[in-house]
Amino acid sequence: MRWWSAANFVSNAGTWMQLTVQNLLVLHITGSAAATGLSMSVQAAPALFVSLLGGAAVDRWPRKLTVAVSQALLGAVAFTTALLVALDRIDMPALLVLAAVTGVIATVDGPACALLGNDLVPVADVPSAIGVGALVHSAGRLAGTALAGITVGFLGTGAAYAANGLSFLFVAAVVPFLRPAPGAAPEPAAGPRTVPAPAPMTVREGLSFFARRPRLVALAGITGLSSVFGRNYGLTLAVLVTGPLAGGAGAFGTVSTVLAVGGILGAVLGARLRRPSVRTVGLLAAAGALLQVVAGLSPSLAVLLVLVLPMAVVESVSDTAGTAVLQTDPPPHLRGRVLGVWSSVGTVWSLGGPPLLGLLMEWAGARGALVAGGLLIAGSVGAGLLVHRRAAPSVPLTVCAKDGDMTGRAALQTAA
Repeated sequence: MRWWSAANFVSNAGTWMQLTVQNLLVLHITGSAAATGLSMSVQAAPALFVSLLGGAAVDRWPRKLTVAVSQALLGAVAFTTALLVALDRIDMPALLVLAAVTGVIATVDGPACALLGNDLVPVADVPSAIGVGALVHSAGRLAGTALAGITVGFLGTGAAYAANGLSFLFVAAVVPFLRPAPGAAPEPAAGPRTVPAPAPMTVREGLSFFARRPRLVALAGITGLSSVFGRNYGLTLAVLVTGPLAGGAGAFGTVSTVLAVGGILGAVLGARLRRPSVRTVGLLAAAGALLQVVAGLSPSLAVLLVLVLPMAVVESVSDTAGTAVLQTDPPPHLRGRVLGVWSSVGTVWSLGGPPLLGLLMEWAGARGALVAGGLLIAGSVGAGLLVHRRAAPSVPLTVCAKDGDMTGRAALQTAA
């Protein structure tokens, strides 16, 4: 697990370095901010359409081999881009094609890497492993963003892509030496033999499981509301700081730094969760939403900075708890497809959320958007918890059966 975490840190740093440099490269080629957004959308779009197939592939193929091959392919794309940049042969169509290929490969690589990390620890420690992964991701993001400017300044744009290619090869080289921990979840290949399921590993099976699992549907609803109305701080807080609070780019940079620090602290706390649940995610989402309401009413930048830290901590712990539920609730042979469904749904939020939030800010302003969004999230979570509590049976069920009465035992099993 230590080797896997180190490899993920290197890979995350390289990925964020490339993402940062890619935006600069598009601006250099086209001079258009719209083209920059287009390149990001092209890379994210495959998750909307191909993630279901990617999740099915993760369930079907050996996990270590899948991760090693997908990482090697991502490295090949990065090296290809670096070569085109070095030869001054890169243009916008080529960059969009490479971004789309990266997005397609990521639909397999993302769930495969997530589930491989879970295989390296006992089942009881999976929530902690997910928290460690969130911490590594946050640290890699900070390191990669900082290294991007240094690399471009001293070695050029192509060097950042080459460095990312090397980071992928480093992960691929570590994978063969990883061994599952005693007590870890079984390999997905063993799933169809131990869990009754249709012979083919179909996409429909994953969709059906997700749709019929109330706790996963509830988790999707909570996360969707939070993602649209409560997580886009890069947009809402930027408008709040530079508008009503009369701050500048430096002030928003300070807010962003505090958000990043809070994310790291939250990942550390999330790694201590032992039994995360959808209820935990809902309560944390409601708490973060109420903090967001207060932040929307902040009279000064100093007050906002005090509130931003716990907002980021709560968000990070909630993310860790939600990811743990998502990766441990389905049976092992279905987890790849469930993650594929989740990726598709999450892409809808990421693509549709900012425009909806932008319309809300046009109508109500930055303060109004933060307050209205926070109240909507908190109210929805509270209503959901109330409905769930009222729907729960208040009278214990008693089943009387004689010894050997299989009908009675089946009824008891169903009730349980």
